Amino acid sequence: LQQRRYEVLDNTSSKAIDDIQAARLVHLDTQSKAVEDIQSARLEALDARSKGNVHTLRIEHLDSQSKAIENIHSARLEHLGTQTKAVEDIQAARLEALDARTKAVDNIQEARLDALDARTKSVVR
Repeated sequence: LQQRRYEVLDNTSSKAIDDIQAARLVHLDTQSKAVEDIQSARLEALDARSKGNVHTLRIEHLDSQSKAIENIHSARLEHLGTQTKAVEDIQAARLEALDARTKAVDNIQEARLDALDARTKSVVR
C-alpha cells in the first residue's frame, strides 16, 4: 500500500510539474520570439527612417531593451527553477511524513499483536 502511494504521488506530481514547466517554457519561448520579431520590425523601420547619430542611439536603446528582456527571461527561468525545487522539497517532506505515519501504524499494530499474544499465552496457561 505504501509503495503504491509513493508511485501515485511520484507519477501525479512529477507529470504535473513537468507539464507546467513545459507549458511555461513554451510560453516564454513564444514571448521571446514575439519580442524578437517586434525588435526586428522596429530595427527595420528605424533603418528606413533614420540615419547617422539618431539611428545609432535608437539601436542602442533597442539593444538595452533586448538586454532587459533577456534579464527578465533569465529571472523568470530562475524563479521557475526555484518553484520546482520548492515543489520537490514539499513532495519529499510529504513522503517522509507518510513514511513516519506508516511506521507508527506498523509499530502500533505490532504492539497490539504482542499484547494479544501475551494475553492468549496467559489464558492458555
